[in-house]
Amino acid sequence: MYIPPFTLTDEIMSLVADIAELIGKISATAEQLPAPHLRKENRIKTIQSSLAIENNSLSIEQVTAIIEGKRVLGAPNEIQEVKNAVDAYELLLELDPYKEKDLLRAHRLMMTDLVKENGRYRTGGVGVFDGQQCIHIGPPAQRVPLLMADLLQWVRTTKAHPLVSSCVFHYEFEFIHPFADGNGRMGRMWQTLLLMQWNPLFAWIPVETLVKEHQGEYYAAIAQSDREASSTPFITFMLRCLLQTMLEMQESNQKSNQKGNRKSEQRVLAAMEGNPDITIKELQQIVGLSESGIKKIIRQLRTAGRIERIGGAKGGHWEVK
Repeated sequence: MYIPPFTLTDEIMSLVADIAELIGKISATAEQLPAPHLRKENRIKTIQSSLAIENNSLSIEQVTAIIEGKRVLGAPNEIQEVKNAVDAYELLLELDPYKEKDLLRAHRLMMTDLVKENGRYRTGGVGVFDGQQCIHIGPPAQRVPLLMADLLQWVRTTKAHPLVSSCVFHYEFEFIHPFADGNGRMGRMWQTLLLMQWNPLFAWIPVETLVKEHQGEYYAAIAQSDREASSTPFITFMLRCLLQTMLEMQESNQKSNQKGNRKSEQRVLAAMEGNPDITIKELQQIVGLSESGIKKIIRQLRTAGRIERIGGAKGGHWEVK
């Protein structure tokens, strides 16, 4: 069986440990998962950034408008790219990253009305160009089906950590360049899909945004891996991007949670002022939190000296300071 060449360096192992620790912290409680509006924002960032890497000029605002069904002035092919990407990413929860038919199905959606060979492996040669310079030539077309079968079998059976194996797949996919067009956006999407099998949180992490910000380094890491005949440089680059993304997500979640906590405290205080005899269950209905959530806020308010309980649990009342 084909085994892609790579080395687990000390830096790679350290990055894997750091990312795994952050994922554990972020997904420890349901309250820390991205809110629906944040999931939508991150999906829009993902699509806009991944297409921008492929020279799509549409802005975040234009991509948002297209998703909302509004009319947008822009190149027809760029608008089509956005619509296709939306359709493809909508399938994330349905796709099996280890099945060739699902890969071809996703490519068919991603490249509808953009290339004739959408949903099929290329039948001709392909090269990757930086301006006028060819920086990579893909393997012969007749070898693509076998190379992809080997790669899918490896990623399905490998014992490597998913953070590592998803990066290896991404690089090997770009090296094979199995499609006539759309290889970059498909490779990034498929790495997300592979990571989702390890932790569903990755469905909403806009890694493509950081790749776009470090686009030069992205292509340099691919080129270095080509020269070394090993995906180690690319693994290192992608894990750095993932770690930075996770750190930013943790910070954003903390700020969002703090803001939400302040709002909940204000609603509890207002309810107590209007009804000093209010019960925990009544506060739950008003604020929309669990019993433990209400009790936690009450403890915080008492510690801060904002409220005081006069009398016992039965027959007593709340006094707002």
